[in-house]
Amino acid sequence: MQSVLLVLCFAAFIAVQPGTAQETIFNVPSGDILDKWKVYGEFDFAYLWDASSGTYTPRLVAGVGHKIEIGINLNGVTSPGPSQTAPTPTLKWKAYDGGKNGWGFIIGDDVFLPAQNRSYDVGNYVYAEFTKMIKSHTRLTFGAFDFTSKVVASGNKAGQFGIEQPVGNRLTLAADSFTGKHSAGYFTPGVVIKLTSKLTAYTAYEIGNSDLLRGNHLLLIEVGWNFN
Repeated sequence: MQSVLLVLCFAAFIAVQPGTAQETIFNVPSGDILDKWKVYGEFDFAYLWDASSGTYTPRLVAGVGHKIEIGINLNGVTSPGPSQTAPTPTLKWKAYDGGKNGWGFIIGDDVFLPAQNRSYDVGNYVYAEFTKMIKSHTRLTFGAFDFTSKVVASGNKAGQFGIEQPVGNRLTLAADSFTGKHSAGYFTPGVVIKLTSKLTAYTAYEIGNSDLLRGNHLLLIEVGWNFN
């Protein structure tokens, strides 16, 4: 109940430009980039059934022009249990926008700055990905990433993928995935629901790439809102 109230309180405090950008599909960066001066807020809640614990990730993103957006995430907030809170500045640039040909090329970087129960001093997640919009308005995302040591494991270089399929004006079916056996290694299918002209809800289920039978699966709920 406390977790639900946190989500609802955040939804009341922040409220997404209709039908447009978010920082991620669910976990993998999306092909969307906010227009200049547009500001987007989101609150993510993931619940691990076997451990009866939740993680909370608020984020704020702003468009700065030239197909660039910057943001800040607050990662590692967990309850119950020790949090490893890490403010995380983010940068995403759509280096190529093919327009009518449907292709895009995105590069980005997240810098992890551990502030609590640190297991490393500074971490980094860098990625490059292609997006392709096909005639059915399906958007495919595929690329590669690298986490520095101890952010999600001893070190990983692998692939990230996503698919988004609108169904009408208010509903989108989507899924994304990080390959590899590490703390970010999940396949995440779900739905995106445009509740109002402002408010958007994301509901998904994270299925672990490893230790699935040992309980490595989570419910994911996200609430997003564009400030302008």
